[in-house]
Amino acid sequence: MAIKRTTRVDSSFSMSSMTDIVFLLLIFFLVTSTLINPNALKLLLPKSTGQVSAKATVSVSIKDWGKEKGKAGPYTFHINGEETAIDFSEVEGAVIGLLQDEEDPTFSIYADETVPVGEVVQVMNIAKRNHYKVIMATSPE
Repeated sequence: MAIKRTTRVDSSFSMSSMTDIVFLLLIFFLVTSTLINPNALKLLLPKSTGQVSAKATVSVSIKDWGKEKGKAGPYTFHINGEETAIDFSEVEGAVIGLLQDEEDPTFSIYADETVPVGEVVQVMNIAKRNHYKVIMATSPE
């Protein structure tokens, strides 16, 4: 009595599951790369050994342009690393608008190493008036 096999072995391989995994990995890396918000301005930050683990959602950058031609003044203010500068009188309104829905409103100050302390204190006063937490960004030593 000969026993015959009723099913045949199929030697083809389906790539659909592999392409699904590659597609999901691609989406994952695209989403996580947009969450990284590097400071677009080139700033020479002061050095510090202490680092804070808090994550600020808004950043205010103060750039010292010095005597460069074509700039409005020696110090420019930028919100979230934007290249377009805003006037200091507009900084508080912009920060309030961005932090109004935050549960724990915190913003960071990226000040160029050559910016005087008085300019930084003006931005810190915005945080004090509105009861925000503020983080001074520094580069590690």
